Amino acid sequence: MHELAVTQSVLEIVLRHARQAGGGRVSAIHLVVGQLSSIVDDSVAFYWESVARGTPAGSARLHFRRIPARFRCEACGWEFPLQEETSDCPACASRSVRLIAGDEFSVESIEVDADNARPPEPAGG
Repeated sequence: MHELAVTQSVLEIVLRHARQAGGGRVSAIHLVVGQLSSIVDDSVAFYWESVARGTPAGSARLHFRRIPARFRCEACGWEFPLQEETSDCPACASRSVRLIAGDEFSVESIEVDADNARPPEPAGG
């Protein structure tokens, strides 16, 4: 259910940046989703139809780019992907590892149609 709140936040971000870019209809939104972020693409897409309806982003296509989980060993510096069997370093067997990728969730970019757009808002406005 947290995808509803996440989707509402994405809409707020998208609309704010679309206004700053001069308005117009948002045609596409590119999202970055880490493997361990607990975001379910289908749930975000489902909620998007409801929260974005009637806004300049209502017909925007959502694109999801998945980032695989990666770790770095604090002992030897080896970087490695998430392993099903263990999170120990495969190079030195240390358990001192740090997640370096795979928990992100962000709006990477948006595409705004220039048709009927107005001049961009000044910074801070």
